[in-house]
This record gives sequence, structure tokens and C-alpha cells, in this order.
Amino acid sequence: MPLRPVTLEELEIDDRAAVKGVAICGRLEAFLRRAGHRFLVPEAEGQLGWGWDRALFLNLTYWSPEAGADVLCERRLPADVVAHVAWHELCARELARRAAGAPPSAAALFLAESIASAFDLYLCGRLLTLAPDSDFITTQVPLLAERAQGAGLSEAGFTALLEDVGRAPERAFEDLRALLFDAANALVACATPLEAAAALERLGGRRFAPLLHHYELSNWILYARAYAAGPAPDRLVTDVDRTLRAAPDALDWLDRNWLEAALAAPAG
Repeated sequence: MPLRPVTLEELEIDDRAAVKGVAICGRLEAFLRRAGHRFLVPEAEGQLGWGWDRALFLNLTYWSPEAGADVLCERRLPADVVAHVAWHELCARELARRAAGAPPSAAALFLAESIASAFDLYLCGRLLTLAPDSDFITTQVPLLAERAQGAGLSEAGFTALLEDVGRAPERAFEDLRALLFDAANALVACATPLEAAAALERLGGRRFAPLLHHYELSNWILYARAYAAGPAPDRLVTDVDRTLRAAPDALDWLDRNWLEAALAAPAG
């Protein structure tokens, strides 16, 4: 077998010092350790043919909540990926617990994806001040800038957008989460390019619309179409989404009601 399962304890975490000042990152890492989340790594370091491209292909094409394992190309991962994976694990557990064993809906998948992806932007806002030279900032900001400029946002416009994120990262989290959730739910219902183009056009006035394609929504849509449990509305997810939109600080709500509650619950 070319891949073997490992837990977080067996992996080296890069850029951990950079996120040390973001307390929620420590709680997310603690949750992921406690959950026993599995990763898949090549049996031998430097195994022929194993690189980031192959790991990304396997993750995007074959990942499933049931399998619950992320493929890595080596026995290390960045601290931001730890947080991203932890949000997926936490959302899957919380929604599964509330749904009493029903398979995940498309909306449930989109909720988890939107939370995890929006947290990346929140972390960017925090680290712009705390650790501007961190690997996360030096790699992610140019990618965001490229996407934004490709969508027609000027360099000055992107700089202003990023400064706004740095001033209020919690607000940026919820604005992006809501946009990604709305976009995915609108696009999954589209049957033709014309319908999808119209749906994207309707989202064009939203604050983070220039960043939308950074988040590879096509993978979200195709995965949900292949594996999600039907197109029916998910009242549980709708209630959570409504609560987050109404909360003064959506990330704080998730931290207190989901993350801290999970850490306080008896193990197992």
C-alpha cells in the first residue's frame, strides 16, 4: 500500500510560531488531536511520483467525510492547514450529531467548506499584523492578489480590501463565509453555463466577490452533485447559517458553541 494513516502527533507542523498569537488556532489543533483525525502519507519519504500535485489531486477528487483522511505528500503540514482540517472535522461532527445519522446534504457540505475557507481569510487578517513575514502571508497574499486582479480589481483596490480585512478580520470571516455559502448553493442548482453566469453576476456586488474563484467552487459543486444527499433544503443548516448571519461575531459564536463545547465534552 503506497499510503499509510498517521495522526497529527506523527506530523511536523510548519509556521506554528506564526499562529501562536491567534488563540483559536491552538484550540483547533487541540480539537484535531483529540479527535484522532487521520492523515495519509506516502510509505517512504521522497517516494517516486509523490508530490503536492498528486496529493492535491487525491484530496480534491476522492476525499469524503466518511473516509475522514487528508492526503499529504510528506510528514508535515502548515499550521493553517491544521486549522482548516479541524473546521471540517468539527462541522462534520456537529452536523452529524444534530442530524441523527442522516447523510450530509449539499448545504451541509457547503457550510463546512465556507467556514473553513473563510477562516483562512480571518487568519490572513490576523497575521498581517502579528506575523507579516510568515509563510502563510507570503504565499497566500500573492495568490489572493492574482485572483482579485483577474476579476478586475485594481492593485489599489486589492490593497484597500486587504487593509479592511486586517482591521476587522472577524467581520471579514462572516462576510466571506456568507458569500461562499450563498454562491455554492446558487451554483449547485444551475443546469447550464448561462444560468451559472447569471448566478455569479448577481453576486458581483458582494464585498469579496473578486476573491470568489480563489476557493475552487467547481470542486465543491461537483463533489456535492456526486455525493450529497439530494437537493432538498436542510433546515438544520439553514438555522445555523441564519444564526451566524445574525451573530455580532460569527466566529466567536462557532468558537463558544461548537469548538469550546467539543473540547469540554468527555473524550470518546
